[in-house]
Amino acid sequence: MFPLLLSVMATSHVMATTTMPYQEPWSIGGHSVWNSLNASVDGRLIPGAPIAQPCVDDPTSALCSEIQHGYLDEVFRSNRPGGFTNAQWESCQATGQQCLLDYRNTTMTSPIGAPNKCQMGSVSNYYLDVRSAKDVSVAFEFSKAYKVPLVVKNTGHDYKGRSSAPNSLGIWTHNLKDISYNHRFVPEGCKHPPSARPAVTLGAGVQWYEAYAFAEANNITIVGGTDRSVGASGGWLMGGGHSMLSNTMGLGVDRVLQFKVVTPDGRYRIANACQNQDLFYALRGGGGGTFGVVLESTVLASPPVKLETVIVSFDSAANATLTEELWTIMAENSVRWAKEGWGGISNKGVAIYINPRLDARAAAQSMTPLINFGQRLVAQNVTGAKTLVTTFPTWSSFFTTFSSQYVARVGIPLALASRLINESNFETPSSQKELVSALTAANNATGSVIILISAPSSYPGDGHTSVTEAWRDSLFHVTLVSSWNWDTSMKDKKGHYTLASQAIDHLRKITPDAAYVNEADVYEPNHEVAFWGSNYDRLLAIKHKYDPDRLLECWQCVGWTPASPVYKCYL
Repeated sequence: MFPLLLSVMATSHVMATTTMPYQEPWSIGGHSVWNSLNASVDGRLIPGAPIAQPCVDDPTSALCSEIQHGYLDEVFRSNRPGGFTNAQWESCQATGQQCLLDYRNTTMTSPIGAPNKCQMGSVSNYYLDVRSAKDVSVAFEFSKAYKVPLVVKNTGHDYKGRSSAPNSLGIWTHNLKDISYNHRFVPEGCKHPPSARPAVTLGAGVQWYEAYAFAEANNITIVGGTDRSVGASGGWLMGGGHSMLSNTMGLGVDRVLQFKVVTPDGRYRIANACQNQDLFYALRGGGGGTFGVVLESTVLASPPVKLETVIVSFDSAANATLTEELWTIMAENSVRWAKEGWGGISNKGVAIYINPRLDARAAAQSMTPLINFGQRLVAQNVTGAKTLVTTFPTWSSFFTTFSSQYVARVGIPLALASRLINESNFETPSSQKELVSALTAANNATGSVIILISAPSSYPGDGHTSVTEAWRDSLFHVTLVSSWNWDTSMKDKKGHYTLASQAIDHLRKITPDAAYVNEADVYEPNHEVAFWGSNYDRLLAIKHKYDPDRLLECWQCVGWTPASPVYKCYL
């Protein structure tokens, strides 16, 4: 143990030996324990607070005004330890304890609730602002000594609440922002090193908007997500990491070459194909916040890619029947489009496709069914109808143009559910019709279906990742969204989770048991198989090896303990 932490333990020996697991942080020895911990990390222990608290303290303050204006901005939220993408993970849903603004009108402070009491909900009591491996080791030692639960938080972009927990210590990696480019990267510790490859090393706190700007400046491509605020080395990567480029360039886990990580025993490790191979395998799909705290990842860099792009959009509220027609065209052509290199995203009123393989002429010919559909809508003066066929010189230029238009909603509470749609669902006219019917039924139930054409169907991978094998045989990753108001009752909140879970049943019934761990149903049945397929038993053994004391615990993660009090705020 580090000497400073030994001094912490010495000051409260009786408290440490009599504390039961998962007691409230302030019950383990008072402020002296936390002050000593703060000293051991050079004063970087931050008291936790809900993002809206300044508006309770003083609604007329400049700080409250700043919060009100940034409340619905994903980057603003990610820069604050107590901020989360979705508001319910700041609250304790099971008790109603919360400190939220009304996302429909953030300038109103009254919705925080009479008598204007700001409650911690699921926000950690303290956050350790990580700047080194030592900081993480200290956090693990502290947790083990005092039985204080831990959460690992970077941006707070977690649809299942795995980066928040009541009465916890948060390991906050958001300020690890270093980025570097190595033209000839070789994984460390290899006796017979593989060929050098161009690669980018990303600190755990680097977000996609930062990574893409760096890639653009260095004339390279990094495969990543479609939300600018997501961390490039966090849960996105460790859960699999899908992208609109994944069809031809792989998932995030297909492209990662090395991790630097602190495991719960406090050891700093390098994990790659040459050392700590089991940990490398687990981090390539086994999920974030489970096997250790990643400080940085090194990922493959590719040359710049020119993207042929087709976008068709219309006002689905005014033309509901056109949604089914759009999805029928997609179902009928998706097998061919996947083989030709297309990726993209769609919802009930838009389809966006990009292709890094085809030239402009071949791309237009390939997409004729969709282009003809879009041009027909424009010719018929369908409300909101637009068709765009164009070329972007780089992934970053495409992302910058469209990320602000299709960014995920933040600052609101919502429930997700998802399914991977197998290629077999597209093979015959009857299976295509069945799929479109299921998508339509799910959309009718929730009002929000998102189709991500982001499966690595044209990218074989190396066979050494731990994501479900179903990713390789899928063409779509489909998510459903059900949202509610800040002041919804506990019963109705539960109803929205149930609604999302039941709505995805329309797709569960016709697909293999597979879903993306990061965007899944909170109540996902048989989640071990759905998320990891045949990899689960091996992942569980690795979890026991590196975290025998279960210091890292998160919802439906590998080796989780469902009865743990850290989940007391889930419904």
